[in-house]
Amino acid sequence: MSIMSDKWIREQAIKNAMIEPFVETQRREGTISYGLSSYGYDARVSDEFKIFTNVDSAVVDPKDFSPKSFVDRKTDVCVIPPNSFVLARTVEYFRIPRDILVICLGKSTYARCGIIVNVTPLEPGWEGHVTLEFSNTTPLPARIYANEGACQFLFLKGNEPCETSYAERGGKYMGQKGVTLPKL
Repeated sequence: MSIMSDKWIREQAIKNAMIEPFVETQRREGTISYGLSSYGYDARVSDEFKIFTNVDSAVVDPKDFSPKSFVDRKTDVCVIPPNSFVLARTVEYFRIPRDILVICLGKSTYARCGIIVNVTPLEPGWEGHVTLEFSNTTPLPARIYANEGACQFLFLKGNEPCETSYAERGGKYMGQKGVTLPKL
């Protein structure tokens, strides 16, 4: 497995619409950086947030997740309550080639503030907005800034195209738009 370079990412983004909208260079003027890096792509978080709340004393159940556990906000700055989390999505829409697996790492700016970004791998053949989970591990409220860098995606090329892609097996999160809650 090889990690793919900025040249390959740029070619795929432009020729095959792998990332839309695509930012060709790192942008950081007064913001948390985003755009193409040497061996990855730093995606932005959109302004759509689902803030976890437990006002109804619900039980978190991945097989039956209640949308009532969230408060929806459209905002430029989202405040995550202490020891809680929010769901959001990337500004960018991704289309993953069938011989590529994408993994995600959080931005160091957030990690150094106790904010962890979690994303499962983007599988070969998957497409959509990526749902992001931001965990505030601190005892204080924490801010997330919309339309700024949130995480870095690394593109790993397999030794050959997969036999069955995510799209072909009818993956439940295929083509997702907006912030997507757990599905069974």
